[in-house]
Amino acid sequence: MKKMTFSLVFFFALISMHAQETATDTTKFWTKKGNISLLFNQSAYNKQWLGGGTSNVAGNFGLNYDFNYKKDDIVWDNKFILAYGLTKIKGGDKPAKTDDRLELNSLWGKKAKGQWYYSMFFNFKTQMDTGLDKNDEKISHFFSPAYFQLGPGMLWKKSNNLSVNFSPATSKLIIVHPHFTKFRSSFGVLQGDSSRFEFGSSISGYYKFNIMTNVSVENRLNLYSNYLDNPQNVDVDYQMNVIMKINKYLSANVAVQAIYDDNSVQAVQVRELFGLGVNYGF
Repeated sequence: MKKMTFSLVFFFALISMHAQETATDTTKFWTKKGNISLLFNQSAYNKQWLGGGTSNVAGNFGLNYDFNYKKDDIVWDNKFILAYGLTKIKGGDKPAKTDDRLELNSLWGKKAKGQWYYSMFFNFKTQMDTGLDKNDEKISHFFSPAYFQLGPGMLWKKSNNLSVNFSPATSKLIIVHPHFTKFRSSFGVLQGDSSRFEFGSSISGYYKFNIMTNVSVENRLNLYSNYLDNPQNVDVDYQMNVIMKINKYLSANVAVQAIYDDNSVQAVQVRELFGLGVNYGF
């Protein structure tokens, strides 16, 4: 815990020093781009419909914002992700979550040679709303769990659409509210504890390309191995977003996420979302 706190202080001190050095007219060095999406899904059946089915309606809101800095031999890429979705089934007691993410990725680099950079990365992710299991028992809520990763390494960056970061000395902190660990472990945090510190290695990759005109595919992959406990069990977090633009404001989106983390559950977790809705870039 103390190691993670020191690392966080060091990271933000580094960023603060860099910001002070470049405080004079930095606007021309920043590239900012964002996207807001509001997706809708609906299925409706009347009582004479013999094929079976239950009427439902669903909505998903997403915000994806990039703010990147580049000057001389320094790069600093930041991505903020917010997503939330609900679905309501006819006859159901209350809506159920279909998506709930709050994530920040920050990657700072100083050029070493060619397409290689000395790097420092930071990742934070949590959720915004209460999570329930199949028995409607509360198993999570805002900032519980919360994940932090921080570490130095080497960044290979060919372009803004293709990069890989290697960090062989990554600190990881998992925070969970004590009421989730009162009787059992939760998200890898042991019974009776409220946090878990890990130290290991991390590989993060990003690749974005166009399949055809107005159809783009964004891929993000994070691999993590904990040196302190079963390093052979690699945590995997893969996300794919496909955006099919119909026009300036309408699009069809497909999102797929696959997670393997044996501290949480010894199985692959998969989330898939498809929707048609309003899409606005800024």
